[in-house]
Amino acid sequence: MKLVSLLSFFFFFFLLFVFCSQRELGEALSTRGGHANCPPRGWNSYDSFSWIISEQEFLQNAEVVSRRLLGHGYQYVVVDFLWYRRKVPGAYTDSLGFDVIDKWGRVIPDPQRWPSSKNGKGFTEVAKKVHGMGLKFGIHVMRGISTQAVNANTPILDVSTGRAYTESGRFWYAKDIGLKDRACAWMPHGFMSVDTNLGAARAFLRSLYTQYAEWGVDFVKHDCIFGDDLNVNEITIVSEVLKELNRPILYSLSPGTSATPTMAKDVSALVNMYRITGDDWDSWGDVAAHFNVSRDFAAAHMIGDKGLRGTSWPDLDMLPIGWLTDPGSNDGPHRKSKLNLDEQRTQMTLWSMAKSPLMFGGDLRKLDSITYGIIANPTLLEINSFSMNNREFPYITATNDLRASHLGFITESRRPKEMTALASHVLHLTSCKDHKAKGWVSEVLDNELERICWKDSRRNYRPPFCLYKRKPLVTVASDDEILHKQKYQGKHHLLALDSMESCLDASPKTKLTSQELKSSLFSPCRWDANQMWELNINETLVNSYSGLCGVVKNAKANVNSGGIRSWVATGRRGEIYLSFFNLSSRKMVISAKVSDLNRVHPWRSLHQGSCTYREVWTGKDYGVAKETISLAVAKHGCALLVLRCSP
Repeated sequence: MKLVSLLSFFFFFFLLFVFCSQRELGEALSTRGGHANCPPRGWNSYDSFSWIISEQEFLQNAEVVSRRLLGHGYQYVVVDFLWYRRKVPGAYTDSLGFDVIDKWGRVIPDPQRWPSSKNGKGFTEVAKKVHGMGLKFGIHVMRGISTQAVNANTPILDVSTGRAYTESGRFWYAKDIGLKDRACAWMPHGFMSVDTNLGAARAFLRSLYTQYAEWGVDFVKHDCIFGDDLNVNEITIVSEVLKELNRPILYSLSPGTSATPTMAKDVSALVNMYRITGDDWDSWGDVAAHFNVSRDFAAAHMIGDKGLRGTSWPDLDMLPIGWLTDPGSNDGPHRKSKLNLDEQRTQMTLWSMAKSPLMFGGDLRKLDSITYGIIANPTLLEINSFSMNNREFPYITATNDLRASHLGFITESRRPKEMTALASHVLHLTSCKDHKAKGWVSEVLDNELERICWKDSRRNYRPPFCLYKRKPLVTVASDDEILHKQKYQGKHHLLALDSMESCLDASPKTKLTSQELKSSLFSPCRWDANQMWELNINETLVNSYSGLCGVVKNAKANVNSGGIRSWVATGRRGEIYLSFFNLSSRKMVISAKVSDLNRVHPWRSLHQGSCTYREVWTGKDYGVAKETISLAVAKHGCALLVLRCSP
């Protein structure tokens, strides 16, 4: 009997090893305390309250999370940006002079909106109430230091002594560490980077996160630090500080405009989640724009990679469904999501199949049964937490009333007409370590005008895409201009041909993952790191603000124009999840051959009649899968199939 029991024990673990990777095994057994072993899940205040949420409104939403969503794994409740800004006339996203800061230049909660923060308590009382509900408490923070603190020239706190920071025989202040030419691109009056080469700057960052831990914070969303605004040095220092703290704090990066897998690999081990898109709002274009980027990160094996004290996850941003407000608004929730039911299901299905963190954005005090059915769907949540081998499945066919089109690998040349957009130059910012960033050369024209051109060896661009160096002004330069010229020696303003006084700006105020090179990316020339570029000897073009390099691509297809997509994943019990997405503007019949699943699950040897399947959103059981699985999918809609297959 002992031998039988022992064999049964080893057989059980052998099955788990077959169906699960080592990480999923740890998740399934729940025997390890690793950080963020599953994609984090919770609620964030931004989509419904913008920046104006009050303590009462926040705790009311937290109570609903505890009562209705905690059992479904939603455990984080996060106060988004500007909780330190006074809600008074004149205050808005990029206003200056309305923040509440302490004597050390650190932002603290506005006591009018957060009354429990009075007398130096910060978020201590709010965190206690959240923890009492069985939840974890999170806050949004900005990069570096506030402009208000720099203007006030506050001293820097040394947390090891509890006194002002001293080094080299002198005290250090906010003006010593703030980098005014590296202001946050989308909040230039609010915050700027700090010079991480200085001990005082590192001491300031340590004082911030030590205070957050003292308040009882469990989650930090660090903004204006990734994508176009990448600052690896600050991310590294913050990650090191978080490792030193006794309190584990989940570390999230935002936003992710122009994020690439190559860029993410530089920081993924330092954090737990990182945005790979700009802000996602309740429009179909925003949802559709996530398909390419999620595919790319899955193909790069970034889903569930090593992270801070555990695991890291590419983040597709919050779920803007339910009761919302408007982007950049000074008002609270006042309208329903503009996404229809099919579009909401598509978003939730993609987020789950891509294993993105699930952060609901609607006002939970008005949580209706339909929205609840989407965000609490048990199959979607199972996929999000425990599925593996998640990737795009390209072997699909689409038909409509007019024609059928076999897509094979869905290469651009074989896509149906509605999946193809006009070619256009697209600028991506990527890590300068990426070999694809090489290809920029300098040319001097007959009129002595110098230009920097992108020349792809594949000759996709005819003529080559070029930007023009701005000529020095002939007027007498001011002292200020002379200092800037010295600072940016060897670097250039780059002009569009049709606008000789508009310079290429590396951090446009846009939410797109890929920036089309059009007039909106060129702004009036100024001495700003955003607009300074340097051509390196290795043919890379680096931006002074972000430290990222430009790469030009020929965008032949835009997912917003339509098309079909599919994703596949394996469940922890051996089931196969197959999703069909119809991004086009007409109803489509989407099909896949059962035998093609062998391409992504070669060990299964699937064939006709070996699988049964059901569709999740309709609940319909289709019985045995024959040679081909075909379903009609509404425009902007999806189908999610669960296949159970015999060996």
